[in-house]
Amino acid sequence: MASRLVAIVVFLACFAISSAIQGVNITAMLNGYPDYKQFNKYLSETKVCDEINAREAITLLVLGDGPMSTLVLDADQSLAGIKNALRLHAILDYFDPKKIRNLPDADTLTDTLYQAGGDAAGKMGNVKISLLDTGKIAFSSANPGGKYEATVVKTIKQMPYKLAIMEISAPIEFDGLFDTPSANNLTRILEKAGCKRFASLIATTGDVMKTYESAMEKGLTVFAPNDDAFDAKGAPDLGKMSKGDLATLLKFHALPSYNPKPSLKTVPHARALRTLASTASGKYNVTVDSQGDSVTINTGVDKSRVAATVIDDTPVCVLTVDSLLMPVELFGDAPAAAPSPDDAAPSPSPSSVADASPPAPPPADAPSKPADHKEVKASSAVVSRVSVLAAFAAAACFVVLI
Repeated sequence: MASRLVAIVVFLACFAISSAIQGVNITAMLNGYPDYKQFNKYLSETKVCDEINAREAITLLVLGDGPMSTLVLDADQSLAGIKNALRLHAILDYFDPKKIRNLPDADTLTDTLYQAGGDAAGKMGNVKISLLDTGKIAFSSANPGGKYEATVVKTIKQMPYKLAIMEISAPIEFDGLFDTPSANNLTRILEKAGCKRFASLIATTGDVMKTYESAMEKGLTVFAPNDDAFDAKGAPDLGKMSKGDLATLLKFHALPSYNPKPSLKTVPHARALRTLASTASGKYNVTVDSQGDSVTINTGVDKSRVAATVIDDTPVCVLTVDSLLMPVELFGDAPAAAPSPDDAAPSPSPSSVADASPPAPPPADAPSKPADHKEVKASSAVVSRVSVLAAFAAAACFVVLI
């Protein structure tokens, strides 16, 4: 009897460890709560869910559909503005009601995902926590004029020291929260980022700019090489390329989907991503390698590091890369990347590949597989190993129980 009791205790302990190391998928958690359907929808559309999943400790302040509708109207339905607000509602530390009631300071200042997102230049972006005389827990923007109008309605989920989800009564806002840079003038944005040669090429080569602009309506991620990349050792002589091949090369530098850097870090290593140049047979795809905060685009011929975010204006993201992206179909003898699951249609004829418009992008990606939160910024490969470890631990414990 005693040995069986010990076995049960060991099994439960192993199960807890297994569950803990599986990470967090915030949208999956909120799917079970219909009152937060709109909030959860925007977490996915803005990709803020990927940023939350990659954090070691976070407190998420969610809004019911009523208050969330108010926030959307305040943001003038701008996805970029809504993204700023959602980031402001994610505090970069673990706070549950018990911890808050024991805080020594009347107004505790906290950091938020809004600040970590890189769009908070010149703005404080902190959130204050306070315990009101009524006994309610309240939150406010730390910017001038912030008021404690958002109070805790209820606690939804607690994973001690890792994740707390609480519903609040009203959105947290401040003047300037919804101000975002615009991607309307892509050429000017690229020029200001030190990518003048790339900007000039996409503006003057065939239908490249038209293809970029068409993709911007549903989602576009641009990997823009800086000016030095064109003169780097190993860079191709673009003057010797045909107009069709040059157009294909330029389209190869963009994805027909919205993938900011935090989302790219969650892409599985072997998964092929479609570019604007991709064919139905899986040619002109890229893969992503990530390690910690470093993200690299792999073409099969070369790799190029994602250096900086120029603009993140949902659903358009412009990132700089250190070198030109060279597809194997134009510059290498290595076999082309494996087709993505969505590439089921037959390949177009070779003569039509260069100038043809890219195939319609696949449906928006589901929330990415959560990262391992024992390490704040783990790669997707680490997540896979951790998942195997969790499964092994559970199986081992089951054997002990038997």
